Amino acid sequence: MKKISRKNFLRIASAAVLSGVTAGALSACNSASSSSAAAGSTASSAASGAAGQYIPGTYEGTAEGISSTVKVTMTFNENGVTDVVVDTSGETASYGAAAADELKEQLLAAGSAEIDGVSGSTVTSEAVMKAAKNCYAQARGEAVVTSVQLPTGDENDWLGKEPDIDEAAITETWETDIAIVGAGNGGMCAAAFAAQNGLNFRIIEQNSSVMETRHWYGTIDSSEAKKQGVAPVDRAELLSEISRSMGGRCDQRVVKTWINESAAMHDFVSGILESEPYNYTCNLTLGDEAKWPDDTQISQTKLMFPVQQVDYSSAEKPRNQVFQEYVESLGYSIDFNTALAKLEKDSSGRVTGLIAQSTDDGHFIRINAAKGVLLACGGYAGNPYMMEQLDPLGTSVTTACSYTPADKGYGIRAAIWAGAHLDAEAAPVLFDRGLVAPGVNAGYVESPSSFGGKAFPGTVGQYNPGSQPWLKVNRHGERFMNESQEYDNASHAAFQQPGHVYAMIHDANFREDVDRFHTIGCSALTRYIPGMMESQLEQYEAEGLIMKADTIEELADKMGFTGADKDTFVATVARYNELYDMQKDEDFGKPASRLSAIRTAPFYGCWLGASLLCSLQGISITENCQAKDDNNEPIPGLYITGDMSGSFFQNNYPCVMGGTACGRTLTFAIKSIKQMAGLENA
Repeated sequence: MKKISRKNFLRIASAAVLSGVTAGALSACNSASSSSAAAGSTASSAASGAAGQYIPGTYEGTAEGISSTVKVTMTFNENGVTDVVVDTSGETASYGAAAADELKEQLLAAGSAEIDGVSGSTVTSEAVMKAAKNCYAQARGEAVVTSVQLPTGDENDWLGKEPDIDEAAITETWETDIAIVGAGNGGMCAAAFAAQNGLNFRIIEQNSSVMETRHWYGTIDSSEAKKQGVAPVDRAELLSEISRSMGGRCDQRVVKTWINESAAMHDFVSGILESEPYNYTCNLTLGDEAKWPDDTQISQTKLMFPVQQVDYSSAEKPRNQVFQEYVESLGYSIDFNTALAKLEKDSSGRVTGLIAQSTDDGHFIRINAAKGVLLACGGYAGNPYMMEQLDPLGTSVTTACSYTPADKGYGIRAAIWAGAHLDAEAAPVLFDRGLVAPGVNAGYVESPSSFGGKAFPGTVGQYNPGSQPWLKVNRHGERFMNESQEYDNASHAAFQQPGHVYAMIHDANFREDVDRFHTIGCSALTRYIPGMMESQLEQYEAEGLIMKADTIEELADKMGFTGADKDTFVATVARYNELYDMQKDEDFGKPASRLSAIRTAPFYGCWLGASLLCSLQGISITENCQAKDDNNEPIPGLYITGDMSGSFFQNNYPCVMGGTACGRTLTFAIKSIKQMAGLENA
């Protein structure tokens, strides 16, 4: 790739902006923001922006918000702004999207890009301010720098090329022992452990705050489990079951790291969360609550579910915020608004550090890490280019998303540029909860305001009752599966069905059904929370996503069944009632406890596909969490954790093992720090 000098880069970027071309976001780790601040100026840009010094015209600026590209269009005369258009239509409807009018009024009133923003829409407000700064810079004749390169290459090249950054563009150097990239679940656990041990480290995060906490994490034989009297896990059996679930494609040594070291991880986490000033209470799912009904296939495999899953979800502050306070209390800080651009290696192939870029003003920073770099940057669920090319099956059956939009796979790309190997198979976490209207197919639809110009069609992140094992039929009204299975099974089975979607049907006795079904894991929220499903049925019926009728024939009409398909649907419901009466599923073998009658009006129906939570296809690692190259040899100085780490989940996420992914993330974060710092026996 041709080297980009700072002078030429500024000139090219300026020309691109002034000709109406908007560059994409920086190739950055765990990023939901692009760098759109002015980083240089032309000879005519000495103007301070005072009255009479703007170039009349209309200018457009963009920046990445929480789930989409935010666009601000500003019209200037010689003295200032005369009109503002703020487009946040791709943001979360009740937050960022609703803030557009108020942000517009603030920009008009302020006469600058420095505004207060809207409470509850922080990320969107910051994106609007960055985009507005872009417009002001253009109106002053300044060169506007957005990024080193397009974020994804192009739609046929998700990997792109590593940026070749001119030395003159690197204006700052940091020296440290350990560099941690990403302030999510893995990065914050690593930072807290490093801080507790007094290590010399820096942690960077492109966004302006720590990422969302995944509360529930899986452990094996933790101190909490022992305190509750839970019998020790048969570790050999568990290892064998995980390997079987992955089709033998995982590295069993990597899995053993989680099995053998997750208890110590929990002791570290609980040591902070259960101590002053927090004193949080640990919740452990166990006993009858953790048990599937006796007649289900899963209960008969002896596999525990969840695998000793613990959480502090009822705590006042999320774990990642607690870790931030803990790190800061020990004299460390998080370098927010600082994005990964590329890793650096020496002549021997050792990763020696990285180059980062400030998302505030665009300047580059070299971070030399004497003992190593830990990438904890998330997966690629928010990147349609990577999803379509790396996970065509998961993409094709998904109707909605519940992922962190920041997960665009930038850390994975940086690791591959440095010589790391990506696991060959996708491993999406798919929940059977992607609620859509009748007639909507699964898969991406065009969405100009979204990242990559594509989005999934569903407006509901997760419809939790979708995981209940009620009758499910395809668009021809035919039942096609045993509905009592793991979360992703219905979605994968729908790949064989028209439109890759299916309908779910139940009657007015849904509350009794839910109690009898006794589903486990997060699907139990429908059982735990009184009134939740009732209110959702009312809300989504009003939105045209839930159909309600007094007869099965009327329900068929509202669901969109016509002609022979309607006849088949009515007959399928009648057959399902026969199976319930027999208490035996002769058609697909569903356990009797998971059968239900559909006889009591009103009747309910909805259409579902998958809700994509995250991708778990990652960089191949050793049992010590060190990245491997294409020859499966470790890369010195480079460690990986979280959703961007591989060698564990392959092809799927076995949802009967609740909390395993997050438990692995936290365990591998600590393992990586121990390896780099020589604390393996700590």
